[in-house]
Amino acid sequence: MNRVCSPYFDPDFDSLAERINGPKCRVTIDNESLENCTVVKIDSVNKQGLLLEVVQVLTDMNLIILKGYISSDAGWFMDVFHVKDELGNKVTNQRVVNYIQKAIGANREGIEKSKTGSRKYLKCDEARAIEMTGRDRPGLFSEISAALADLHCNVVEAHAWSHNARLACVVYISEESTDKPIDHNRLAAIEDHLTTVLRATTSPRSTNEENVKQQEVKTAYGLNPEGDQGTVTDVERRLHQLMLSVRDFESPIRMGSPRLVDSKEEKMLSVCIENCHEKGYSIVSIQCKDRKRLMFDTVCTLTDMQYVIFHASVDSRGDYAFQEYFIRHVDGYAMSTESEKERVIKCLEAAIERRVCEGIRLELCATNRIGLLSDITRVLRENGLAVVRADIATEGGRARNTFYLRDISGNNFDMKFVKSMKTEMGEIDVAVNNETTTTTTTTTNNTNNSMTRPSSFRSLGDLMKSQFEKLSHNFVAI
Repeated sequence: MNRVCSPYFDPDFDSLAERINGPKCRVTIDNESLENCTVVKIDSVNKQGLLLEVVQVLTDMNLIILKGYISSDAGWFMDVFHVKDELGNKVTNQRVVNYIQKAIGANREGIEKSKTGSRKYLKCDEARAIEMTGRDRPGLFSEISAALADLHCNVVEAHAWSHNARLACVVYISEESTDKPIDHNRLAAIEDHLTTVLRATTSPRSTNEENVKQQEVKTAYGLNPEGDQGTVTDVERRLHQLMLSVRDFESPIRMGSPRLVDSKEEKMLSVCIENCHEKGYSIVSIQCKDRKRLMFDTVCTLTDMQYVIFHASVDSRGDYAFQEYFIRHVDGYAMSTESEKERVIKCLEAAIERRVCEGIRLELCATNRIGLLSDITRVLRENGLAVVRADIATEGGRARNTFYLRDISGNNFDMKFVKSMKTEMGEIDVAVNNETTTTTTTTTNNTNNSMTRPSSFRSLGDLMKSQFEKLSHNFVAI
């Protein structure tokens, strides 16, 4: 018998570097240091977009970020977040703690995140994702829903945002009769039909190449795991990207109803940018009304605009939030022109405003059936209500629909539409909340602004200017 020889590999060799230098990513959840909140610490080898991934994990678990300190100099990433759960308590649920540690660690190692929580990743055999962008108009979301019903498509899930007369929408659809994935040939026909719906009111004089690009329907390969291009992308991040692609940061297109402003509910939004010439950073300062997912929206926008965040601090006190980011473009340079600063300011303002509702929030829960979404949106349209945002989900034979609505004519809401809804829909659970929180923006390129920072909050810019060398020497790779 011939002896087969093979080289010996020490099973501990692969982990030798980690045992010498420490793990590539260390996540610590501390409930002892502070009395009223949980401290989440992340130490990791740095990579572009890591901050966004960390913030996404925290917001996916519906955690409220009270404070945050970020530094990523010299190739090492160090984060500290003060967080609470939705009820304002510390994060003590061990399942949530384990998920945070696993998800952030998995992101760093390039491993697929756990699918716990909301539907962010669809199985290949569930549904096809299509995305739509275009000029918004009263009743457009209802027209899209009706078109899908006419095409015998089952809406498994949908998310839509409307801002500055632009619409971005991601819809997961399947075959009405079998609930199976739609084949690519039929999917192309569906896309053509929906494109016709989007462009229904486009005048011949405005059908230039730019307008055509802004009104299109296509398969969202990045949101379909089986797609042959792109990677799995978070739905909300994709909505931000779609809105950016249709330039919703520009003045509203003169179509449909004007934006409503309630002077009693005016809130200040201030975004300013200055350059730190000594260290080559652009310093972005944001002050606005605090709300959920605010940090995700701002970090997402900066990342998608190809800016790298080297240092940051965020603070939330009462109803207001203050954020400060030290950034450079991916080419390594700070912002050099006023036009570039102005564009970043407008894009950040738009990202913050996209979730601001100027009317009411309507939640509907009913037994799912074919055409349900079409019927609901038709009733809303017939009652003069425009959909500002929508989140549609189906699970276990039930459909949960959340709509953020405003009155098209600018009048006060007539709650008779709720009775009309129940009459039309039959057995359906309805909840209505007043979400009127309009925002007025103040734009400047200097450090002067009309809002006062929290007295106990010290700007990271002040710290950087006085002790920058000390910070840079402390945050080095090991």
